[in-house]
Formats: sequence, C-alpha cells, structure tokens
Amino acid sequence: MRGPRYLLFSGGAFGLGEWSQGRWSGPGTPPPVRAARLKYVRVRLFELRLLSVALTVLWAAGGGIVLIAYRPGGPLDLLVGFTASLPLLLSVASIVWPPLVTSNRGSAGIFWLGLVAGLLLVPSIASVAAQVMASSSQPLLPSVELVYPWAAALFATALFAGLGVSRQLISETGIGRRRMAVSIGFGLAATALIGACFAGASLADDAALRDKPALYSRFGPTSARLTPPTCEDGLKIGTTATLSLHIQGNVDGRSIGTVDLTGSRAGSDVSWTAQVVHEDRFGQYGAIRLGSSGWRLDLGQPWQSASPSALDSDMVDVTVLAQALAPGDRATAEDRGLEYVEGARARHCRVAVDGPTFAASFPQVVWLTDNASMANWRGEIDYWVFGDGEVGLVQGSVNGNAQAMLPQGLQATVEVKLTATDRGQPVSITPPSGP
Repeated sequence: MRGPRYLLFSGGAFGLGEWSQGRWSGPGTPPPVRAARLKYVRVRLFELRLLSVALTVLWAAGGGIVLIAYRPGGPLDLLVGFTASLPLLLSVASIVWPPLVTSNRGSAGIFWLGLVAGLLLVPSIASVAAQVMASSSQPLLPSVELVYPWAAALFATALFAGLGVSRQLISETGIGRRRMAVSIGFGLAATALIGACFAGASLADDAALRDKPALYSRFGPTSARLTPPTCEDGLKIGTTATLSLHIQGNVDGRSIGTVDLTGSRAGSDVSWTAQVVHEDRFGQYGAIRLGSSGWRLDLGQPWQSASPSALDSDMVDVTVLAQALAPGDRATAEDRGLEYVEGARARHCRVAVDGPTFAASFPQVVWLTDNASMANWRGEIDYWVFGDGEVGLVQGSVNGNAQAMLPQGLQATVEVKLTATDRGQPVSITPPSGP
C-alpha cells in the first residue's frame, strides 16, 4: 500500500520520497518522524531553559544581596558585589545554549545536575543573606562550612552551562567522551576563575579594612590586631554590660508570643525589665539584685522583695555562659570564621544544645512555653567572641513537639537573640522606685 509522497532536499539536491507498505523510500529521515523529533527537541529545550532561568534568578538574588547590602566600609565593597554576581554569566549562557542531548538517560542526568545546583545554592544564599542582614559592616570571610555549598553550586552551574557551550563546538547529539571532557574542563576553569575573583576581592577588601582607623563599637574593641580567642578557649565575663534579650516562639510557623528584655549588669548586680506578649499573659516582668538585696516584678504585681540567691538564674549573659557555653559544652564547638559585628572583630562559633540546657540558659522562655517539657527538644546556639575574649552576641533556636503547648500543633520553635554591649562601661543599678 502506497502512502503520501514528499519532495525533500538532501545532500545538495532535491529528491522524491514516499511511504510504501509501511517502509520509507527516499533521502533523509521520514517527514513525520522528523516532525516528532522536532517536537521532542522543542519540549526539552523549553524545560532546560526554564531550569536555566530558575538558576539565573537564584544567582541574581545571591549576587544582588551582596551588591546592595554588603557595606563593611572597604574600598572594594562594590567589587565584591560584582564578583559575587559573576555566576550569572554561566546561568545566562545556559539559557542561550541549553545543554541539550537526545537520549532520555542523558536528559535526565542533565536535568538533575541543574536541579542539584539550585538546591545547593538555596542554603548558600540564606547564609549570606543572614550574615549581611545581621550586620552589613562585617566582611564576607566565612569558614569552610559556609564556602563549600557555594563552591559546589558554582561548579554544578558551570558544568551545566559547559554542556551547552560544548554542544556548539562538538557536533555530538549525546554526551560523548569529547563533549564530557570539554564540559568538565569548562566547569573547572569557570569555577576556579570566578572563585578566585570573588575570594581575591573579599580578601583584598578585608585587608584594606584592617588598615582603617579604629572606630568605636558597642560590641567590643575594633583593633584589627586583636585576634579573638578560639571557640574552645576560656571566655571572660565583662565587668559591666548593657543587656538586650529578644525571644520569640511559634508553632508550625504561627507566632505564640514574644519577650523583650532590656537592662544592665554590674558584676553580680543586675537590673532588667521584660515586656511579655502571649495569649495567656500580657505585661511586664522584672528583676533587680543589688548587693545583699533583691526584688522581683511579676505580672500584674508591684515590686516584691526577693532573696538575692533566688535571682541567680536571672543574670542573663552570665547565666548563658554558665549553662549553654560552659567549657564542657564548648569542647566540640564549630568555628564559623572571623567576622565584623558593627566594626568589632569577632569569632563566630556554634554549639549544639538540647531543650533543658536551652531553658536553663534562657529561663524567660517559660513565659512562652507554659512550663511545657523540652526534654526532647534540640537546637543550636551561635555566639560571637570578641577581641577582649568576651561574648557580646548570642543567637540560637530549639524546636520540638508542640503538643504540650498547643494540642493541635506539631512542631514548636523558640528563637533567642542576646546582646551584651558597652561592656566595661559604667552602669548604675538602683532599687525599684515603686513600693
């Protein structure tokens, strides 16, 4: 049975082809098969370009954060931002030249390569954003733990783009040895070049910052010649400190309340008040310890006399150092690298904590957890040790079962941020003014 005839151009000349008894006689690929292949290629190109656009958006977000918000005050701040945006060249190249292959297995592998690049990039962007937003004055000198997700995402993106660039140079429909070798070489070269540009600009900017005149910082000494002690070294307690503590809790992402504490400490004397917002309580708490006298302020009550020993757990920064940051707990602390916090050089450290240790370090969380058991809760605490060997900034969180707090909830999370600033400066602790 004869089918339709087709006039085709092949090999520089026109030829006539037709279907006869289910077989094709004529030059080249049968037109219906060719049309199906073209449709298949168009779909794959659309998928790859869509993935490339997603990578471009992620790299633009990461580079844009650094370019806009990174301002430690060095002469190369903008250059650091531009070098952080260099991976955009790779992701844009993958849009222009998608890494197309015809085999299903090869296409799946390339798609997963781009997806892995995006998944590695997300936590890296989050870490950079948290660092820049927490203090735009600190240079980008992260530890190896923060660098490797970015470097891995960069190499995956470079290899993804290299598979598309190599397709323009090597006429292979699949992923042959030549094309794979060229793509890997392109990925390694691009990763090394962009990584060197970014690291060089960051280190040069930090070196320039070290030579800047020292400025005052409420967090500690600003001299670049002071090297903060390691995370495992003994920590000092400032003779005085201005205290600020913020605690917030949520169940399955829904806020359950906040605690905002402000006060000051001078040696073993302390004075603070805390504003609590919770569905079961709204008002002010407080504690004052002055020599052999003590007072406590409870919700809806005036200041009442209290034994100084009963206020031992209300020393705020001293309590944290005695509980979560005790020498034994810091034996396995993770060193996150050197940073600048509002101009003061500090070492960023991290320790893992359980619920009971967290509750003992920040006893004010009871106003949000309603005495719920935190025995199975787990979390981590970050702390910054400054050039004077003292801790001036603590941040952390724990999470666990929310059933004891909210029966219809699944997971509860409590986050804290403590600052102990102007350490060593004179402060005044006075008795309460009320009866």
